[in-house]
Amino acid sequence: MEHKDIFILGIESSCDETAASVVKNGRDVLSNIISSQIAIHRKFGGVVPEIASRKHIEHILPVIDAALEEAQVTLEQIDAVAVTYGPGLVGALLVGLSAAKALAWATGKPLIGVNHLEGHVFANFLNDKELEPSFLALVVSGGHTALLKVTGYNSFEMLGQTRDDAAGEAFDKIARVMGMPYPGGPEIEKLALQGDPKAIDFPRAMLDDPFQFSFSGMKSAVINYLHNEEQARRTVNKADVAASFQEAVTDVLVQKSVLAIKATGLKEIVLAGGVSANKTLQEKLAAAAEKAGARLVHPTKILCTDNAVMIACRGYYMYQAGVTSPWNLNAVPALKLG
Repeated sequence: MEHKDIFILGIESSCDETAASVVKNGRDVLSNIISSQIAIHRKFGGVVPEIASRKHIEHILPVIDAALEEAQVTLEQIDAVAVTYGPGLVGALLVGLSAAKALAWATGKPLIGVNHLEGHVFANFLNDKELEPSFLALVVSGGHTALLKVTGYNSFEMLGQTRDDAAGEAFDKIARVMGMPYPGGPEIEKLALQGDPKAIDFPRAMLDDPFQFSFSGMKSAVINYLHNEEQARRTVNKADVAASFQEAVTDVLVQKSVLAIKATGLKEIVLAGGVSANKTLQEKLAAAAEKAGARLVHPTKILCTDNAVMIACRGYYMYQAGVTSPWNLNAVPALKLG
């Protein structure tokens, strides 16, 4: 029997990137179009939801057209439309959802609602074509930090997550306090290269549960240190602060990941989310995973941040399992991350 290729159009608009992509058979990327709003929001020190929504409205259709053109695929050839339905900024999400619903309705194609964080996990399938479940996933982004056990393409088990701030949010907040531009994570990482990660002993909140995270106290400790030094009129070595803070965050992420590897017996761990682009985290986790008898997989830099390729990939496996969405998207099975 002749194999029929499956083409999924992915749409992502959960925050400040308007993105569309066409992926063939789940892992073959035919196009990856991203319109970023970083330059617009940088002057405000972070994402302004109202502005983000308006920019999504301007860019969504041109981005979708560009994705189809780059893939050399027509809407008639698309088998399903996959779109991020949450979590994210409500107004921003509505733009992508409205476009996806309209396309699905007009073409008679199935609509697939994708959980944004599941999408981040699935970005690893595009970077490592040999990767298969089961594996451990560490999701680290601006809004979420979680450890998941991925037992199948459509089955996930939450092991633990942050009780307060996410790691990425802590990076951005500390960067802002130190006068760095948005987004702060890459700025902290760049400055940390010039500093001593052992210079300042910031706290590592491990909590009683080995798989739960907390970064609020660590963030407050860094801010208090900066304020105390300023009040005492002492010169602050910002590179040392950045390096010591990054070291504290990555220590917690790595230690808890290793505990999860040992508890589950899994031999592969994948990194997912914007913070997975951090080289220090990648190197420390790879070394610790290898020592624990596991292998680390992480996406390429372009697939660490928000994109539609990961949404199309996740949508493909949902489509294969017959999981399509009602128009209101209220009944879509999804990973609940709080």
